[in-house]
Amino acid sequence: MARCEISFPTPLPDDPHKWDGWNKYQSSNFYERLCLDPRANPSNEVIEEHCRELLRWWQKKLPLKNQPSNPLAQLLRAGLEESSRYLTEARVELLDPGRRRAVDDKLAAQEHEEAMAEFQKYLLFAIADGTLTADQEKNLMRFGSEQGLTKEQMLSQIEAKLKESGAQRAEPVAPRSAVSSAKGDGETSSNPQEEFLRMLRLSGLDDMAMTDDQRDAFINMAENLGLEADEAEDLVDLYLEGTNGASPAEAASETPQIEVSRPGPREAEDGPVVEASPVEGKVAAEHGRHANFQDPLAGEMLFVPSGEFMMGSDAIEAAPNERPMFGVTLNHFYLSRHLITNAAYEQFQPSHLRKRIPGAGDRHPVVHVSSLEAIKFCQWLSARTRKKYRLPTEAEWEYAARGTDGRKYPWGNYEGRGDLANFADCNTDFAWSDRDIDDGYPVTSPVGAFPLGASAFGMEDMAGNVWEWCLDYYEPYRPAPKANPRGSAMGNRRVYRGGSWKSRFNSLRATVRGSNVPTFSCNDLGFRVVCECE
Repeated sequence: MARCEISFPTPLPDDPHKWDGWNKYQSSNFYERLCLDPRANPSNEVIEEHCRELLRWWQKKLPLKNQPSNPLAQLLRAGLEESSRYLTEARVELLDPGRRRAVDDKLAAQEHEEAMAEFQKYLLFAIADGTLTADQEKNLMRFGSEQGLTKEQMLSQIEAKLKESGAQRAEPVAPRSAVSSAKGDGETSSNPQEEFLRMLRLSGLDDMAMTDDQRDAFINMAENLGLEADEAEDLVDLYLEGTNGASPAEAASETPQIEVSRPGPREAEDGPVVEASPVEGKVAAEHGRHANFQDPLAGEMLFVPSGEFMMGSDAIEAAPNERPMFGVTLNHFYLSRHLITNAAYEQFQPSHLRKRIPGAGDRHPVVHVSSLEAIKFCQWLSARTRKKYRLPTEAEWEYAARGTDGRKYPWGNYEGRGDLANFADCNTDFAWSDRDIDDGYPVTSPVGAFPLGASAFGMEDMAGNVWEWCLDYYEPYRPAPKANPRGSAMGNRRVYRGGSWKSRFNSLRATVRGSNVPTFSCNDLGFRVVCECE
């Protein structure tokens, strides 16, 4: 059954700009009209409560009917006349058991149709070159199961589409010959365990650098070599234990295919450096292997080298949820230079066009997207490009915004300048608006409008314009150092970072944290994307 991705804050905000549930009163989904989640199986009492509170909210707005020039009256328009009828209709339908059952059946059928359509979309991307690899099929099955499809339904769709398109399942690559060629001079090994360990050594990865996805890929290789999965897991653990105690000479005995940059002791001997040199040095060291690239939808993807930094803040103005500070070590990744735009997102979801805020063009950041919608965009983009896109973790976001030198804002420590970011200035009408500064925009600004505010790694708009969804669910900081933290796998609220056009300047600090339910969306919250290094 379709989930209703609308929040119902209590009490309901008087300002309709702070909550988008009010404009769903005409929805064809009766649950959505009343801001209810059908999966939660709301009781009759909850249905009555939501209807009552929404009717009260609209009743308070009725005096606006006599103020046609009032901006709020123009925004609410027909709802002042029609909302009570639509809300009451939804209440009647959901309180009657028979009618509610019919509504639930219809929503379930719609959800299944949408899930099948999404699955077919991803399937078409996967077989675009005429082949379907085992990894692609595995990812398809995982995606379909997340959408509620059964294994039989997915296999039926795959077989039908392969037959219709003439595409074929790719033959598994024999890793034995690949390993043999890597050895050279005809040197081979008939022992699959030895070949698998050699492949691990060639990777150059250790327990700090190997990601879960890389580990899964190695296990798949081992199975192709004829090893059992449990046996392969043991060999990976054995290899990683060996890397912990290996000397630099031993680690360099093989030519690695994948290298991980780590700060060495010689860095302290190089003498005084300018403020941004730690970042510049890491970029220079790793850029030869990982060049920036351009994605047609995500835009320019900038390489962020591996590194260490202190996350959080102990400044006087820091909120409790920014403390305590703790050390973080991150592997390298790519992050989009700019926020995802309206034009890019609407390639994925054309119907979003009607959600644009007034005056927002193609190059303005997309808003009115929940974290769940942002994640679906990343999944769609991954299937389209065959790269792995996702939302940035909170640690990745803060590292990309601050670099390694603990700067207060992405650009450094400069305060109160209208040429660095889009925030609440004289163009906005908030109690906290800074009337002495004009950044040039009353709401969102086109991406890239503030190049002077770029971070040390080159990302723009990481402070102001719109808040940015992160992958992590919110949880308080803990003082222990962490490697590639991703936060809790479950939670009630997802993190967002960066401040927006509604924020006071001090809220643009790179350590400020915000959070809301994953289904929340509003007119100053968007996202940018990470692409994992291959």
